Amino acid sequence: MELRQLEYFVAVAEEAGFTRAAERVHISQSGVSAQIRQLERELGAPLIDRSGRTATLTVAGRAALEHARAALAAADAVRQAVEEVSALIRGRLVVGMVIGCTVTPLFDALAAFHLAYPGVEIVLVEDDSDRLVESVRSGAVDLALIGTAAEPPPGLDALAIISEPLVAVVPPGHPLARRPSVGLADICAYPIMCLPTGTGIRTVFDLTCAAQGLKPAVALQAGSPDAVAALAVRGLGVAVLCASMITGHKGRLRALAIDDATTPAVLALVWKASPGPALRELIRHSTRAFSPPAPR
Repeated sequence: MELRQLEYFVAVAEEAGFTRAAERVHISQSGVSAQIRQLERELGAPLIDRSGRTATLTVAGRAALEHARAALAAADAVRQAVEEVSALIRGRLVVGMVIGCTVTPLFDALAAFHLAYPGVEIVLVEDDSDRLVESVRSGAVDLALIGTAAEPPPGLDALAIISEPLVAVVPPGHPLARRPSVGLADICAYPIMCLPTGTGIRTVFDLTCAAQGLKPAVALQAGSPDAVAALAVRGLGVAVLCASMITGHKGRLRALAIDDATTPAVLALVWKASPGPALRELIRHSTRAFSPPAPR
C-alpha cells in the first residue's frame, strides 16, 4: 500500500467521481482508477462502488476513509517536521532596524539565536521605518524593528517594545529650561532638531504639529538620537526626542514634557502573519530578550 494510492482514494471519495479526482491530483483518470484497483486488490475488498453515475464508497470504503485521511495527515506532519528542522539547520533571515536605533536587547536576541542555530544566516539592514514596513509586507525583510506613531502598522503582527511620549530637550541655560513643561507652539518658536522623516518620533512630531496648524522649522536632523542629543547639548536648538534617549547626558540636558503632544512614539518589532520556523524561533528569542525579568 502506497501513500499515493491513499491520496487517490480520498480524492475519489471526496469528489464523488474519478474525473474530478484525477483533476485534483493532476494525473489521468485511468491512472487514478488503476491505482485504486491495485489498492483494492491488496486490501481484498472493493472500496469504490462504480455502478452508479457517481462513485460512492462501499462499506469497506467507508471504514477505510478516516484511516486513509489520518495516514495522509501523519505523512504531512512528518514532512513538515523535517522541513522545520531543515529550516533551522540551514536558512536565511533578513532583519531590519530603523536607522540610528541601537537597542541592546535586539542584539542580545540575535546573538542568542545565532548560538542556538548557527546554520541560519542573519542579514541585518538599516532603513527608515516606512520603508522597513513595506519591506516586511513584500517579504524582502522577515523581521523589523521600527518606530511608529501610537500603534504598530495594520496588517502585521507586532511586539511593542517601548511606548514613550515626546519631550523637548534643551541644555540648562536655554530660555525654556526653567519651565516645568512646554507646549508645541513654545518649542516651534526655536529651531528644531529631530530624527529624520520615516522614524517614529519624527512621524509623531509632524502629525501632532500638523493637527494644530503648526509648521516647525526643522533646522537640524540626524540619524541617531545620540547625535540629536549632542547637538542639543551645544545649544543649537530644541531637540525633540523621548526621555530615555538622553540618559547618557545627565546634568547637561533637561527633558521638558510637551503638554499638547500626548501621542506616544512606539518602538516595535513587526513581521508578517504565519512566520516560518526560523522566524518563529527568532521572535521567541526576541520576546524573551525584551521581557522584563520576573520579580524575586
